[in-house]
Amino acid sequence: MKYLLGFTSLVAILLVALPGPLYKFNVMELGPAFTALRWGVYAGIAALVLFFVQIIFLRKNMSWAIAGVSVLMAIVAIALPVSIMSKAKTVPPIHDISTDLNTPPKFIAIAPIRANAPNPVEYPGEETAQQQREAYPQLVTQKYTQDTDALFDAALAAVNDFGWALVNADKSQGIIEATDSTAWFGFKDDVVIRITSANSQTLLDVRSKSRVGRSDLGKNAERINLLIEHINETL
Repeated sequence: MKYLLGFTSLVAILLVALPGPLYKFNVMELGPAFTALRWGVYAGIAALVLFFVQIIFLRKNMSWAIAGVSVLMAIVAIALPVSIMSKAKTVPPIHDISTDLNTPPKFIAIAPIRANAPNPVEYPGEETAQQQREAYPQLVTQKYTQDTDALFDAALAAVNDFGWALVNADKSQGIIEATDSTAWFGFKDDVVIRITSANSQTLLDVRSKSRVGRSDLGKNAERINLLIEHINETL
């Protein structure tokens, strides 16, 4: 029984840990990857059931070291996907976030790169905008007293500090475009930063959009918040 518990827990953690890297390196499609996560949860639950069966009926023959490691793997295998599902319930099912919802910054250099992405480059419209207003009311155009050059340099420094892949940096147009990849699955999210001047102020707008998936689990809004915080600290 103790070996069955260890084997089941190992299967559970592998079903949860491996789909991300396998999808990231084009070994597995996204659908099967998510299916593997779900089965990892089932295997983790099965491992916990086996653990309690051992405690109740086979305690004398238990190896507490093996049982402890197995339970830890099972808990991780369950907790990680469940935390993702819980996060999805707390954020709107959108994947295109912008500080300017009337005239979102446009992707220029990135547009041909993501031409075949499931999520089109165009902004999805008012329904998405309304969901963003309700979920992320703090994401609005940022206003600064510094000139456009200073703000552009601060924004570009933030992109480099975050390790995003720079695609376009045009100071004359006030446009920066970059791509950020998530660590686990390697999902690519594209970012465009627009810097303009108006009424003796410098305006900063940021848009972050996922290439795949209906919901971004709040990642794009989080990315924009971090970018603005970094720029504010620099200035």
